[in-house]
Amino acid sequence: MPRLAVLGYPVSHSRSPAMQNAALEALGLDHEWSYGAIEVPPEGFEEQVRKLAAGDYAGVNVTVPHKAAALALADVKVEVAHWVGAANTLVFEGGEITAHNTDVQGFFHSLPAHLTDLDALEGRRALVLGAGGAARAVVWKLDGAGAEVDVWNRTASRAEAMCKDIESDASPVVAPVQGEYDLIVNTTAVGLRGENPFEHLPLDRERFDPRQVIVDMAYSDVPSALLTAAEDAGAITVDAIEILVQQGALSLEIWTGRQPDLDVMREAARRR
Repeated sequence: MPRLAVLGYPVSHSRSPAMQNAALEALGLDHEWSYGAIEVPPEGFEEQVRKLAAGDYAGVNVTVPHKAAALALADVKVEVAHWVGAANTLVFEGGEITAHNTDVQGFFHSLPAHLTDLDALEGRRALVLGAGGAARAVVWKLDGAGAEVDVWNRTASRAEAMCKDIESDASPVVAPVQGEYDLIVNTTAVGLRGENPFEHLPLDRERFDPRQVIVDMAYSDVPSALLTAAEDAGAITVDAIEILVQQGALSLEIWTGRQPDLDVMREAARRR
């Protein structure tokens, strides 16, 4: 019986098990496949992955803070994961570990239709908050689509290093002007534990406007204060659950070869 899991630290908050198991059941695969959650600290990550790969696991999802480490230990790196420099999906087969990155397309598929049409992102201004594995995926996709991307991180040198590392035209920024951007994406963990985003991010709750799209990739059991403020201003918002569903569906298709029902996954992810 092939097993799947999400690896993270922490991971108890993850909605992936409920979402993926619902998708497996809808596909009629729940008697053959299962999906769980494994909390593993950074110092034990590689050992844990190799143990799972040598056992009865078909693969795993990888979340904070392991995405760069997941890529580093892989025997085979799919092109997107290689260029992004991070992996969120590992496949175990024939003694090899293959690294994929479904964060890129998962993020893109979650955007509103007016930003996913051909060349729709060309020339648009985007602000990405954070410099971790999710930020790398977002910046790589937006830069490749022709957007003008600024990157802010609490540690400015990390934003600069990331932009150079993925060989993008994105620019690190220390004091972004909120109203100048068409798209703002929070890839940081701010909000994961209910923190006030306006105390930690370079944003003002009063300075969103209706032409903007605001994406928050941090999810918790309470509504996103960032998205609530954006919605109050009339902005279009995309929450972390939609991105989780989109990237999770792509991962499940890689493992099983079957396309899951997105609505089933959405319902399960939001029900928790």
